[in-house]
Parts: sequence; C-alpha cells; structure tokens
Amino acid sequence: MAGPVNLGTDPSGLSAAMEEAVRDVEATLERLLPRPEGLHARIHEAMRYAIFAGGKRLRPFLVLSSAALFDVKKQSALRVAAAIEAIHTYSLVHDDLPCMDDDDLRRGRPTTHKAFDEATAVLAGDALLTLAFEILAHPDTHPSAEVRCRLIAKLAQAAGHAGMIGGQMIDIEAETRTFAAGEVVLLQAMKTGALFEFSCEAGAILGEAQTADHERLRGYARDFGLAFQITDDLLDVLGTAEKVGKSVGKDKDQGKATLVSIKGVEGAREEARKLIARAGDTLDFYGGKAKDLRALALFLLDRES
Repeated sequence: MAGPVNLGTDPSGLSAAMEEAVRDVEATLERLLPRPEGLHARIHEAMRYAIFAGGKRLRPFLVLSSAALFDVKKQSALRVAAAIEAIHTYSLVHDDLPCMDDDDLRRGRPTTHKAFDEATAVLAGDALLTLAFEILAHPDTHPSAEVRCRLIAKLAQAAGHAGMIGGQMIDIEAETRTFAAGEVVLLQAMKTGALFEFSCEAGAILGEAQTADHERLRGYARDFGLAFQITDDLLDVLGTAEKVGKSVGKDKDQGKATLVSIKGVEGAREEARKLIARAGDTLDFYGGKAKDLRALALFLLDRES
C-alpha cells in the first residue's frame, strides 16, 4: 500500500487530497483485483504484489480531479482511476524485465520478476492490462455504453502502438542513436504523456463535457506530462535510489538523450517551470474547482521521488 503523501508546507491542501485519493483508489483496487485462489493463485498474488507496491497514484488522482470539474459520480471516477493504475502498473512490471530496463528495484522493493520470476511477471502485467478494459466495460463505470466505449477506445490509443508502447519502442531505439530535443519530447509525450492525457480527459468523457473541455484538459496534460518527465530525469541525475525508490543514473549509463542531458540541469528546470506555469494557465477557466490540478503541477518542481 502507498504511504502518506508528504509535501511539507502545503497551504493548498494537496497532501490531504492526494492521501484521500490513495485510500479511495486502493480500496477500489482491493475490491476489483481477484483474490488468490485456485491452481492459478500465483498470478493473483503477483498482480497484487505489483499494484500494491506503493506510489503516489498520480494518474488516478488526475482522473478524480478532472472528473470533479464536471461533478461526475465518485464511484464512476474511481473505477476509471483503478483502470488507469492497472495499466500503469502493467507497464512498470514489463519495463523492469531483463529484456527491457532490467531493474531489480521498484518503489523501494524488489521488482515483480525478482519477487516471483520472469514468466510470472510477464503474465501479471498481461493480466493487469486486460483487467483495466474489463473494469471500463462494466456498467458500473458509467450507465452509457457510448461513454464506456469512448473510455475504452481512448485508453487503448494511449496505451498502444501510437502511445505508451510506441514511446517504449522509441526509448529502446534511443540506446543506439542520438536524439535531438524534438525527438526526446516526442518520445516522452508517447511513453509517459499519453497516459497522463487519458487520465485528464477521462473526467471530460465521464462528464460528457464539451469539446472545449476536452481540449483544455489535453493541453494541461501535455504540459504536465512533459514537466513530470523532466523532473523524473532530474531525479535520475541528482537523486538517490533510497529517496527515489528505484535505480538512478540509468539514462546516462545507457547513453540515452534526455532534456536534462541536452539543456543541462538548470535549463531543464527552467523548461519545467515554463510548462507548469502554462499548465496552470490552461485551468483558469475552471476557477477554484481546478485547485488540486493546479497544485499538483506545482508539486512537480519539488518532488523527490
């Protein structure tokens, strides 16, 4: 289970909002994930090991916060939040495999293939991926079949060949060639940003909002996602495994270009500040209802994990 979210001095109340979201999302995941039973109980154990390894649950928080803009029923938003966390966790399990990033540590404890074995980790990731779509397809997610289909289609696009998986393919190519800044931005927009974009737009889909709302939230998500990746890359350069909860220095060791390696530490930080400011401006239309989304973007500047 995730630990408390400690943001230090927090006049915005973001810490409390994030901690409430973690509790609600994990309670929803507890209900939706299969309990270990039968001859295949080991796969259930591995799924649970991976998904309850901790983390801030940023993508679910984005779903819940965007849904609140349109007064979506919380239970509907929580199911979508659980689905996106299942997809995200599957991606981490597969990313950590020896044939990919070959990591032994995730969120401060052994990766799934280390705790179990490689074959079980592959199957656990596959099971979490398919569970996400099972959750979205259920009538409890939304009474409208059209809305459920839109959620399924958008998440498939975000997680598939034109989104996260495509970005992962580019990331593998990055080990053998040098990328310019624009190519790095594309890689990050696909590998990391696509799921953030879905998470933000999910609220507008659930709320059957106007086209302009979808555009605003996608714009916020694009800036948020790139800022998140820049701060993640800064942690890879400046952080420690103890604080970050995973191996650091990997990009440099593998010779991968990042905006930090291209722009330098201060240049990358300045770029993140500009992106976060623009993300906040995009939310002005929603006034106080968007305070959590605005505060979350600002939180990226000081994150240590």
